[in-house]
Amino acid sequence: MLGGYLASQGRLHLPLVILVGIASASVGDNLGFWAGQYYGRRLLDRLPLSAERKAMYEQIMVRHAAWAVFVARFIPGLRTVAGPLAGIVGVTHMKFFIANLLGAIVYVPCPVLAGYGIGYGLGEHIEKLRRLTGDFERVAMVAVLVALVLAWIRWQRRAGQRPAAG
Repeated sequence: MLGGYLASQGRLHLPLVILVGIASASVGDNLGFWAGQYYGRRLLDRLPLSAERKAMYEQIMVRHAAWAVFVARFIPGLRTVAGPLAGIVGVTHMKFFIANLLGAIVYVPCPVLAGYGIGYGLGEHIEKLRRLTGDFERVAMVAVLVALVLAWIRWQRRAGQRPAAG
């Protein structure tokens, strides 16, 4: 969406934003697929899903591999799991690659064009607001990054205090 917005403001080229989006979505999901092939069930066990949901997704992937990969692209959360799950259940790489690429070709223009539409319709007002807030966006970004680092440190400390599984 951000790329589409920036294209509406003349800062990026719309066709290039769409092409880069398709390529990066495809590459990222292929990395997930290969991780699923390499790590297998260990990776599936680490997913934050109930056993019933994992079994259901696995069954769907086995029965309808190409369609499941294609449709998962449009479902937040499921799109992240589809690649590794396809690798785990043994979907062939070519079948995954084609279904995933076609899904990206259909999906990626949707949020990009939504961002473009927002910029086209509201861009002037958004840019005025951005100029009025000045450096606020940079301050907010630094605050978010600091909060994330602190949360990560806290999480690491808590993980270190847990007794070892034995």
